[in-house]
Amino acid sequence: MLLVIFNQNIFLKMNSFSKRHIGINKSDKAKMLDYLNVKNIDELISETIPENIRLQKEMKLKQVANEYYSSHDYKNLRDETKAHYQYCLTNALATSVDGVVIGEVDVTKMSTKQSKLAYDQWCDRGISTANHIMAVTRILFNYAVRMEHCNINPFATVRRRPTQPRKVVWTKGDVRKLLDAAYGDFSTRNIGLIAHMAYEWCQRVGDMRLLTWDMLDFETKRVIIQQSKRNAQVELPIDDNLLDMLIQQEQDSGFQQYVAPRPQPYRGVYEPYTMYKLPLHARKLMDEAGLPKELRLSDLRRTGVTEMVDAAVGIGQIMSVTGHANPQSVKPYLKNTYTSANNALTARKNT
Repeated sequence: MLLVIFNQNIFLKMNSFSKRHIGINKSDKAKMLDYLNVKNIDELISETIPENIRLQKEMKLKQVANEYYSSHDYKNLRDETKAHYQYCLTNALATSVDGVVIGEVDVTKMSTKQSKLAYDQWCDRGISTANHIMAVTRILFNYAVRMEHCNINPFATVRRRPTQPRKVVWTKGDVRKLLDAAYGDFSTRNIGLIAHMAYEWCQRVGDMRLLTWDMLDFETKRVIIQQSKRNAQVELPIDDNLLDMLIQQEQDSGFQQYVAPRPQPYRGVYEPYTMYKLPLHARKLMDEAGLPKELRLSDLRRTGVTEMVDAAVGIGQIMSVTGHANPQSVKPYLKNTYTSANNALTARKNT
């Protein structure tokens, strides 16, 4: 009865649709608990609702995920981040540990042991992939803890395995194969253009997919690239071969905001590839071109920098291309190769 009376007192303040359906705010909740002389909602339930009529309903992890997708936490994310989170959580929830699918587990009963076994399975797909999946799954459990669906995050103490820096580089022949395959079909031309720009300018594919026409100046044959990771800006020349492709692209698709967006519009807008979808489309194209499985589109930046190192280009000049602010960031590219050693010894003899 006291609860009913108190709720009647606050009902007048909850006359909007959203407030009625979201529930009372923290301040009103605290006043209610203080008025009823109980410490928390659990104690209130314990003292007012007979145990034999309480709803005993478990909340599965997949239900928490669905709730999270409707939360402000998720809705405030960028679209590509949402896609990445969904990809990670879809993989996490479908994982089977000891015959039990994680998405079907009661969120209060997920153990650290189960979490560790799930992470070990994800590592079979690659340590970097596993770390991404676990990071997003931790976010989901942190949300569950905040919403009082459970008390602990079982992934909080699972240690991530360190990733080894990639050293894979493309051969010029492999780059040519990809571009020939991509430019041969209009539906894949934009993937080829992203790869071409990333390789030619030694930039991240993530920045190339976001390149807009206002960053290009065909008269001066220059491009100004705003790098998202380091918030650096680099101004680079446009090679004649790449320039021809860009001019052709502008003639066909210059009405679009992005230089190389997805070929199919979404609600009338040609949006850029997401960082989740781009590697998938690129992998399919690379397989059709007969390229090695170990190659990734993201290796093209490293490939271009390695070629500059082999050509005996100085660190300062390399930094002016890559946008690195610290020479230490360039050092991983300065590995000993036969080509760089041969060029160094040849240059020595010619002095």
